[in-house]
Amino acid sequence: MTGLLLIHGAGGSAESHFGGLTRRLGDRFRYVRGRLPDRVGIGADEAVDGFVAAADAAGVGAFAVCGYSLGAPLAVRLAARHPERVTALVLTAPFAYPDHRMRLGLAVWRGLHESGRHRLLAEHLALTGLGGTFMEATDPVRLRAMLMLAPAPPAGTPAHLELAGRIDVREDLGRIAVPALVVVTAEDPLVPPARQRAVAAAVPGARTAELPTGHLPFWEDPEAWSDAVEDFLLDLPVAGRAGRAG
Repeated sequence: MTGLLLIHGAGGSAESHFGGLTRRLGDRFRYVRGRLPDRVGIGADEAVDGFVAAADAAGVGAFAVCGYSLGAPLAVRLAARHPERVTALVLTAPFAYPDHRMRLGLAVWRGLHESGRHRLLAEHLALTGLGGTFMEATDPVRLRAMLMLAPAPPAGTPAHLELAGRIDVREDLGRIAVPALVVVTAEDPLVPPARQRAVAAAVPGARTAELPTGHLPFWEDPEAWSDAVEDFLLDLPVAGRAGRAG
């Protein structure tokens, strides 16, 4: 059965970011749920080596990688550092490096997290994460209730944000030699769509799919996101055979 490594974004987990996708894909893949470093100062290479170690512990040799947000540049670094292990990449809301605007947003995010003001942080993340179409179509009372129900961010969030603020995989993009899909979140206020499209343009042969969402496609349009990822993964020769056999 084909392996699938899931690398979540900052302030989340594999379940919170990929839970809907894995429920859709069912038992057609052997999942490795990557976990971002929870200690400040860990570099991208150490992080991706940890993902490979997790795959080894799960008995998974080669695998496709789904990386979301910060998980996307980590997926790129993993494919460049361990090309013998990676069979395909799915990069959702990706960036190759943080620009000045993103660094400022990460600093505000970290400050709110460390202040313990989690309700205000949830509102900030809605403002910087949700697309305008979704915001306007959602009843404000319902949106506030959704934010109130959002789980508290994990303790490792400062480490996630610190890594996001210094990762840079621009030199790795052109070295990718496996099938790749870049899912562009076209109303993204955190990672501008132009920067996401630039990632796709730099990866040889990458396909693109565009969603009319902000930075949180698993909230805004989980079915369309799952459709794009599932179609790509099951179109891969090995993944497709595993999916039909399952």
